[in-house]
Amino acid sequence: MPKKISYSFPALLLLLCLFFCTGLRADTGNTAHCDTLIQRGIKAMWKKNHVRSLELLTEARSMAEKNRWYKQQFLATNNIGANYYSLLDYGEALNYYLESYTIAVKKLEPKYEMVVLNNIAILYSKEEDYAKAKEYFKKAYDIAKENKDSFKIGLYAMNLGNVCNEAGNFKEARSFFTESLPYLKDNVDMYLMAETGLVENDLLMGHSIQAREKASSILSRIQNAETNDIWLSLMLVITESYTKDKMYPEAIATANKILATKPNIEIKKTIFGLLSDTYSKSGQYNAALQYKDSVIAAEKKLYKIKNSQLYNNSRVKFEIQDYKNQIAINIEKLAAERKLFYYVIAVIIAVVLIIILALRNLSVKHRQKQLLAERNEKVMALELEKEKNENLLLEQQIKERETTGLLEQERLKGEIEARNRKLSAKALYLSGRNELIEDILSSVSGTTELSKNPALAGHIKTLKTHLKTNDEWDSFLTHFEEVNQGFLSRLKAKQPALTANDVRFITYIYMNLNTKEIASMLNITAEAIRKRKERLATKMELPEGTSLYDYLSFI
Repeated sequence: MPKKISYSFPALLLLLCLFFCTGLRADTGNTAHCDTLIQRGIKAMWKKNHVRSLELLTEARSMAEKNRWYKQQFLATNNIGANYYSLLDYGEALNYYLESYTIAVKKLEPKYEMVVLNNIAILYSKEEDYAKAKEYFKKAYDIAKENKDSFKIGLYAMNLGNVCNEAGNFKEARSFFTESLPYLKDNVDMYLMAETGLVENDLLMGHSIQAREKASSILSRIQNAETNDIWLSLMLVITESYTKDKMYPEAIATANKILATKPNIEIKKTIFGLLSDTYSKSGQYNAALQYKDSVIAAEKKLYKIKNSQLYNNSRVKFEIQDYKNQIAINIEKLAAERKLFYYVIAVIIAVVLIIILALRNLSVKHRQKQLLAERNEKVMALELEKEKNENLLLEQQIKERETTGLLEQERLKGEIEARNRKLSAKALYLSGRNELIEDILSSVSGTTELSKNPALAGHIKTLKTHLKTNDEWDSFLTHFEEVNQGFLSRLKAKQPALTANDVRFITYIYMNLNTKEIASMLNITAEAIRKRKERLATKMELPEGTSLYDYLSFI
């Protein structure tokens, strides 16, 4: 069998995704932004900016999934797979194609299913599983014919031609390419691809001169030649045709021209193989061995990129899903056949009843039994409807209870916050009062009249004693425990090393007082408050970066 040339399927796949996405322009309303993200993501993919493309498409996919916009979800997921395909990560690509296939089968029309079937078939072709590739191309092709979609018929016929070329079925491939051309005549790029497939078919069937001449003719019609995937495919055909015709210098020059465009690793691998073969046939064995080493190095790199294990796992998932879908289709067919069988039996029974008039009494009894069965069915239907209504009522009651519970939680939360605000106000008031008393005492204590008035000095002493008492703090702590039940117990259980002063400082933080308020209550500076928080965090062994208030709220 002639040696197989690796063709560039990414262009075909991306064109298909872009073509299919333009169908969303008819959607309006809330989907407009999602559609815009998908369009921008596809444009970025065309420009090889895959990171930006994946960001846009992932955002669109999340938005569509959240809002159950199945068309947008399908397109975003399918084009994420296309990005990974372009990056040669076939395992990840198949994962996303599998997801988009599931969406298409369950939620969308058959035209969406055939798009992703085509993409999956291309992946199988890349893994050289040509039988599977042909199977899924054929499924997509059949769906296109059922829907009378002319462009898609031509597209999938061309893909079937490509996979038949790869599998060595050259005559069948040629018939598919010939069929595709009339359908693709209005699309220049697709038409050129189909012509390229025929050129490859000529080469594979041994007509190297004819293939080279046709390839050169097509190349003259291509714009932006060296950045076009069709250009690469045609140049590969020309290179191999030169080698087959023993025109080794021309083959080497053409291959080097392709390498100068910096193609992807798969094309490089193919070129290295052609150069190795050409140099070997021309007797330049050292150069042939060097390029053989380059082929091996390219294969190793390609193997890592492809992530073969993930691809195999995903392929199994897809085949299982497809098997389930096939079972469902068979069940539907069986049900239809069974229904037809019942109809036939009913007709036979009717004919028998008409012929055998003597069995009229038996017929009447049969009718009575049938009426009784229908009555029983109606009774059962009523019972099922009653049970359904009871279930709906029960669900409504459960929802009402859940709503009541949530409202009660909110009310209790609000009440606790209100009480904490009152506690904060009271604590601030006590702090302000004590501060005022201290200011007065400081002012009075400095007067000379104090020593002359024993009664006044006794009152001042009493006031100082009153300032030192902890009764107010105890009262505050009691009220705090009533409002925030169990908090102090849980705190002490988790942090037994805390002192009474630590606990007091922590209660102020838990009530979400700001630094200024706490400084006023404790009669210390704001900087001291900050340092004390740091010491407490260290003492409580909190992870670095954890807020003390957040930790207390969690308790």
